[in-house]
Order: sequence, then structure tokens, then C-alpha cells
Amino acid sequence: MSERPVPPFFLFLLIAAAVLVGLVIAPMIRELLLAVVLASVLRPVHTRLMAWFGGRSVVAAGVITLLVVVIILGPLAMLVAKIIRDGADGVQFVLNTLHSPQVANLVGWLPESARDTALDAIGNLPRTVDEAMGQVSVPGKTVSASVVATGSFLYHSVLMLIALFFTLTHGDALVTWLDKVSPLAPGQTRELLANAKKVSFSIVVSTIITSAVQALAALVGYLIAQVPSPLFFASVTFIAAFIPAIGAGLVALVAAALLAITGHPYMAIFLAGWGLIVVGLADNVVKPLLIRRGMEIHGAVVFFALLGGLAAFGAIGLVAGPLIVSMFLSLLAMYHRDFSPQKHQVPEVPGVAEDQPAPSSSP
Repeated sequence: MSERPVPPFFLFLLIAAAVLVGLVIAPMIRELLLAVVLASVLRPVHTRLMAWFGGRSVVAAGVITLLVVVIILGPLAMLVAKIIRDGADGVQFVLNTLHSPQVANLVGWLPESARDTALDAIGNLPRTVDEAMGQVSVPGKTVSASVVATGSFLYHSVLMLIALFFTLTHGDALVTWLDKVSPLAPGQTRELLANAKKVSFSIVVSTIITSAVQALAALVGYLIAQVPSPLFFASVTFIAAFIPAIGAGLVALVAAALLAITGHPYMAIFLAGWGLIVVGLADNVVKPLLIRRGMEIHGAVVFFALLGGLAAFGAIGLVAGPLIVSMFLSLLAMYHRDFSPQKHQVPEVPGVAEDQPAPSSSP
């Protein structure tokens, strides 16, 4: 049967439907992406549990989802609560330092226009933790921002758990369906999805481990320098370390500046050096080693993909940036391998492994 031309109105409906589906998925993209990454990591566990439960995929997925709640989300919620509770002293220390006479004296050295702007900015800063937390109004009552944040965390966690459950139970069938309906040749969509899974897993795992190593290294420096509320500053360092190259070291430099302002110049010098050398070295050594184990892309490409993704998409860009770049390079490599009549007509793709076997040419 000859291929029929596609009516323009049908193409319009298809594009409109695709746009609407994108709008529906967009508010949940972070939860869906995290669920896919977790499902890819936990796939061997799911397979093992299915064997134990007689091939019951739903039961195995339910057990894994419950384990994620108990092992990951439970301790994470407790850690966040402890950080919020213990971090009050750290926040108060920062606020007291910013409103101190020493900072006012430093601002006095600035040009008049900049001095006025800086003084206005400092004057608008809260003076206590309660002012910093603020109040969030909801219909009929007023609740603290921490309560709203907790509710938001629970809501997004539930969405992620639901997505994880269905990804575990129907992930293989969904990949098979996408491979069949995709306009690409059979197997190419599956290849792209497999590469995307490997890249996203590598990025997430390497980023979390590197951030934890940097936070621990920074915590040692905070303890030695006797920074007030070291656990609070270490927690901020862990979060900031998700920004490649500059995040963790910047927090250490800020803590060093606070020490210098409060009259501890030698400890400030030590902490600044510790942050730049030890904490920064951890990012330059640990992350490339981890990220190269799961990706076939040059480290410099990964670095700029992380920064560009973070700037374009926010926190989710830490995964989306390298994923988009890797997808683009994989498509170029696929074109080179499957569609180029002669290998020399298309140059090798920089940053992508060249050991993929080329198919034999048809007569």
C-alpha cells in the first residue's frame, strides 16, 4: 500500500495536541524526571523482587515505592527539619553581622551612590529569624512559610512516588510503544532513550555524591574555623554545591567574610583558603571521575551543559542541560552511523565515543 500524504489540518491537530500535552506535563516535569531516574537505578531491584513474588510487577513496584519512602524520603524529611531547627542560630548570626557597625563602616568606604544603595538594602533586610521566615496568608488564616514549604514538599513527593510506581510497572512497555510509534527506524528511539537514562543517572548520582563530599569537606573547615552553626553552613554548602565549580566555594568565602567582619581575621584567612583549595578541589576531582564513568562526553562539554542548563531551566537544568546536549550529540552520531553513505563525508562527533560499529553497507 502506497504511503498517503498527510492532510495539513491533521498535522495542525497533531502539533496542537503535542503542545497541549507539553503544557499538561510541564508543571510535573521535575517529578517525572526524578521518577524516571530512580526507576532506572532501581530496575535491577525491581527485577529481583518480581522473581521473589512470582512475576507480580505491581507488588514489586509497591514494595520499592514503600522502601523509597522509608529509606530516602523519611530520613530526608527528618534532616530538613533538623536543619531548619538548628539553622535558626546560623541565620541569626548572618543577620546580626549584616546589621553590625563593622559592616556599616565597610559600606562607608563606598562611593556615595553605591553607599546609599547598600545602606538601603541592608536596612530592608530582616533583623530576626521570625522576620526572615515571614508570614504567608491563606484564605481564612495565616501560616508560616515553613508550613507552606512542608506542604509543597509532601505534594511533590507524592507526585514523584506515583510516577515512580507507574514507571516501574509500565516502563518497559512504554519504551516499546515509543519505539514502535516513533518516526525513527526501529531500535533508534530505544537507543536514544537508553542513552538518556544513562546520562541522567550519571549526572544525578555524580552531582549528589560530589555535593556531599564538598559539604563534608566544608564542614571540617567550619569546625576548625569555629564558624557559628557549622551544620547550617554545611547544609547551605551542600545545596550551593549543585551549582558547578562556584557554589560550594562561594559559601565558604561568605562564611570567611563573616568571620573577618566579626573580628576573626586569621580564621577567616584559613577558611577562605580551605574553601578555595580543599572544597573546590573536591568538585574538580570527584565529579569528573564519577561523571565519566557513565557518560561518553568530554568533561568540558558536561561542565558548560550543566551551567547552561542551570541558567536556562533552573535546578532541573542540572539534568536537562547535559541530557539535551547528549541527545544532540547522539543524534549526530546516529546520523553519521546510519544515514551517511560514506564515513568520511561526516566528521566524527567531538566528545562521543567512536567505537560504535558501523553497519555494513547494502549492495
